[in-house]
Amino acid sequence: MADYISLVSFTDQGARTIKDTVKRSDTVREMAGRFGVNMKSIHWTLGQYDLVTYCEAKDEAAITAFGLALAQQGNVRTQTLRAFSRDEMNAVIAKLP
Repeated sequence: MADYISLVSFTDQGARTIKDTVKRSDTVREMAGRFGVNMKSIHWTLGQYDLVTYCEAKDEAAITAFGLALAQQGNVRTQTLRAFSRDEMNAVIAKLP
């Protein structure tokens, strides 16, 4: 499983229905599982992004399909980043000449 962090912003549609954001997060977490994605945490934030999520996915295709399905709903836009653990980063560095 690979780790991913998503920076999430509400669309105009998502902002208009802001009172449903917590309820929607439950539905999104459930939807993630159908794509092989485990949404480990979701945080509502201040600043440039409205939410930050931490997910584990079986592969890039799974996280991409989940992100596309989420985009189809029209409530948020996401920027997803592959995140490396300390051990994973050590393995990457070990490959350097």
